[in-house]
Amino acid sequence: MMVSTKGRYALRVMIDLAEHNTGEYIPLGGIAERQNISAKYLERIISVLAKAGFVRGLRGKGGGYKLTRQPESYTVGSILKLTEGTLAPVACLEENAAPCQRAAECRTLLMWQKLDTLIDNFFEGITLSELTEETKQQAGDNYII
Repeated sequence: MMVSTKGRYALRVMIDLAEHNTGEYIPLGGIAERQNISAKYLERIISVLAKAGFVRGLRGKGGGYKLTRQPESYTVGSILKLTEGTLAPVACLEENAAPCQRAAECRTLLMWQKLDTLIDNFFEGITLSELTEETKQQAGDNYII
């Protein structure tokens, strides 16, 4: 499994929105600047997030984007599945995959299924809220004397 730039950037955008979650709309340009992501590329990512109802957008003065729910209700898994389509380690475990003709005698199928479960449980067990807290703790651990 390889998480694409789209998936990684979608996580960064969602974390940015969670960190700046004041109830106000956050301008796309500010997110792009803070995250060092091209505004054009960010527009494509945010449109996927908006269509799925993860974020809400408002055009015009005072516009931008904001989360539709509290940060603790978003999992890393839900964001990655939305942007990546699948987190399955092999094609035969992807949703709606064609039945594998070798499944009955496949010596590695159980291993791939276990890995798929581990990946899913891992990413579904991490929320945006947890990621923003980790960032705050890391920032607080940088002492200069």
